[in-house]
Amino acid sequence: MRKITIIGAGQSGLLLGIALKQKDYDVTIVTNKTGEEVRTGKILSSQAMFNTSLDIEREFGLDFWEDDCPPIDGVGVAVTGPDGEKAFGWTARLTTGHANSVDQRVKMPAWMDRFEELGGNLVIEDVSMEGLEKYTADADLVLVASGKGDIGRMFERDAEKSAFDKPMRALGLTYVKNMVPRPEYSAVCFNIIPGVGEYFVFPALTTSGPCEIMVFEGIPGGEMDCWGDVKTPEQHLEMSKSILKKFLPWEAERCDDIELADDNGVLAGRFPPTIRKPIGRLPSGAIVMGLGDAICLNDPITGQGSNNATKCAKIFLDSIIAHGDKSFDEGWMQSTFDDFWDYAKYVVQWTNSFLTPPPEHALNLLGAAASSPETATKIADGFDNPTSFFPWFMEEDAANDYLAGLK
Repeated sequence: MRKITIIGAGQSGLLLGIALKQKDYDVTIVTNKTGEEVRTGKILSSQAMFNTSLDIEREFGLDFWEDDCPPIDGVGVAVTGPDGEKAFGWTARLTTGHANSVDQRVKMPAWMDRFEELGGNLVIEDVSMEGLEKYTADADLVLVASGKGDIGRMFERDAEKSAFDKPMRALGLTYVKNMVPRPEYSAVCFNIIPGVGEYFVFPALTTSGPCEIMVFEGIPGGEMDCWGDVKTPEQHLEMSKSILKKFLPWEAERCDDIELADDNGVLAGRFPPTIRKPIGRLPSGAIVMGLGDAICLNDPITGQGSNNATKCAKIFLDSIIAHGDKSFDEGWMQSTFDDFWDYAKYVVQWTNSFLTPPPEHALNLLGAAASSPETATKIADGFDNPTSFFPWFMEEDAANDYLAGLK
């Protein structure tokens, strides 16, 4: 029986570990927090999972919240004009299947329990470089799904694939209850404030039940880069409401009665979107492989983080199984990453395009969707499969040809 060790118990690490256990591998997952510590801690992300990714969870019997989690049935886009009013806006139903969002404080402890039920070895440990040496000596393959500390720094930044070397947004997350639902059907409501930043909001399931997740993406140094002096959960909520009142009055109207879902339901920070080389080398010369966010860290502006992590885990799973009993050498690691990058490069390019001033053709397409239901649906469905944005949305000539065809 092949022995696999995974460092990190997030979306990619746990999904891969559980799937490998179901395929009769000997799997150890090492993480620095117990399920109870995750459950009672601060929020970890703004995860929104689209249907292709949810299908992967369903494949391995991990869709525990299908009946309890509020569905996300559509995607909407609004752009403010120079006068601060809405220049245009539209919403379209997802035709690929609904999305959803389960708080990782709910999901990860349940998955940890499932992993152990399957016979997986769950180790609670802060792994040092010395500890990692021991794991590599004892396993056929070690995968690192945590990008923090000395272990994360083993994976060299890929300057060719990484478009930015600094944070492109100041991020704020707020989990709230009592928000007025949007009419007709639920949706990710994505708002663009040119020169200031972005705000999106969507329904989710948290530790206390249904909620809404508010995501603020402020351009560094701008008016939405405002979280530095916020010290308490109550101040965080008030800052969230004040941003909407100032820049997005149509969103503020839904928030008169909002309250924090819990005092741990707030988060602020910033990080540079980074692609790392997939192979890490230890002082002994042993090699490990990166997984998920450890090698492909996207800005959350397009809601692709958990989706990327899920698809990465599935690609790695298929490659591990197909490799049989052969050595997991550098060639295999690079080839497996390349298979993932064949998909992820489109996600990264599309996501990065929102982090710089949008080109005219992209704004024209977003505006055209307000009067073209077909275009609106095409954009909405692209969140499930971002490769579908190429070339018609991403390339100027193709975009102009598409727009000409609408007339």
